[in-house]
Amino acid sequence: MKLVIGNKNYSSWSLRGWLACKQSGLAFEEITVPLYGEDWDERKTRDGALAPSSGKVPILWDGEGEDAAVVWDSLAIIEYLADKVGRDRFWPKDDAARGMARSMVAEMHSSYLPLRRQMPMNVRRRVTGMAVSEDVRADIVRILTLWAEARARFGQGGPFLFGTFCAADIIYAPVVSRFLTYGVGVPGFAQAYMEAMWEHPWMQAWIASAEEEEWTIEQFEGAQQA
Repeated sequence: MKLVIGNKNYSSWSLRGWLACKQSGLAFEEITVPLYGEDWDERKTRDGALAPSSGKVPILWDGEGEDAAVVWDSLAIIEYLADKVGRDRFWPKDDAARGMARSMVAEMHSSYLPLRRQMPMNVRRRVTGMAVSEDVRADIVRILTLWAEARARFGQGGPFLFGTFCAADIIYAPVVSRFLTYGVGVPGFAQAYMEAMWEHPWMQAWIASAEEEEWTIEQFEGAQQA
């Protein structure tokens, strides 16, 4: 398998696809295409590197030639890999927990645009005293509410949202990064969860690579204002 990703410092969806591949336990080759670099437009079309997707990352290639499976979109990658290795590796076994996990993943996948816009992922950066809009504040409260319910109802088996590491943690991993970057104040239970996520060996590997990257995207480095 080959996974095409963007800059590790900035690409939240790439992080999700990469964590999904790690969770699968399958071997994969990692191909980085720097976002908005000088050859970005060329790389999106050259040799079908990012086709037939919409020109975004991540993209998973499984196989060779015309028979290869090509999966774009992080959630689709999670589901594709779950079908290959067993759904229990990605989703809680309990019906109620699995139903909530799926709902939380779908909500993250389709929502929180104000948070995404004002707080772009930037692993290396730390911002203090940031003013947030009411829409962003509402997104933060909603996410923390979901985290609290998941931990209270289903988190007894470990430090992650549903106890053991699962698709919900994969999808919310960039939110953890955003909260740390922009100094979002969170209650104790959320702080403990964020620490568990940040200290996970896969996250530490991603963070180390992000810190070593030489690329800088100015539009994600300027101070974000409400």
